[in-house]
Amino acid sequence: MSAWLDIDGRVDHYLGLAGANIVATQSLLTTRDNLADVVAAKAMMCVHGDAGLGKTLSVNASLRTLAPEDVYRVQFRARPTPRDIRHVLFDALGIGGHPPAAPIEFDSLLKDVLAERFRVLVCDEAQWLSRECFEFWRHLWDDPRTDIAIVFVGGGDCYKVLRREPMLSSRVYVWQEFRRMTRAQVLEIIPAFHPVWADADIEDIAFTDTHAGHGNFRAWARITSHVVTGLARTERSRVDRELLQWVFSRLGGLSG
Repeated sequence: MSAWLDIDGRVDHYLGLAGANIVATQSLLTTRDNLADVVAAKAMMCVHGDAGLGKTLSVNASLRTLAPEDVYRVQFRARPTPRDIRHVLFDALGIGGHPPAAPIEFDSLLKDVLAERFRVLVCDEAQWLSRECFEFWRHLWDDPRTDIAIVFVGGGDCYKVLRREPMLSSRVYVWQEFRRMTRAQVLEIIPAFHPVWADADIEDIAFTDTHAGHGNFRAWARITSHVVTGLARTERSRVDRELLQWVFSRLGGLSG
């Protein structure tokens, strides 16, 4: 249902893809600038967009540089309640002991801990949050005792819920939308993303994006993982169309 996650760089790339690089895309650079401002202002931020576009990777990589000792991440895989958020924060903050039974006491304890020193709370997969859950986060942030910045990372539903509620949206300091890479961006970024693409024919990269990548970083990580496997099995030295046909067949698509 939920988990506290470390921001170790090994988990940045989908599938833990060995050899993958964090490319300084414009989206990542913008994220770093935005987060620097949010951290300095101790404010709230919403990073939103479709799945697989590099939102979490960009936030993790940026915060590892900006606030490596202050970041606490929580993530939900199904629709949580404010009670779920309380308990996940209790574990993430390492409070210890037994969580209070009464919500008022629980909230008071969380606020006391969050007043001890500055922290950046990152809520990933925030598209699962209801209005009541967002209100709970606002409740923590609004308290004058707490010393926190909050970063929501999620899909379009996250944006829609926040925007519908003036009390919530008015407190979001920075909104950042992630979009699919354009073809020009793919041709610039993918050769730097992983060594298997560094000497690939530019037409093969464009071909791959048309039929399987679609400007989506997660799709490209999955494709690259299969390409690495295929190169090793066939003892090829570089990507070619025959290998790409094999990769596409594993992905459930046709190369056309």
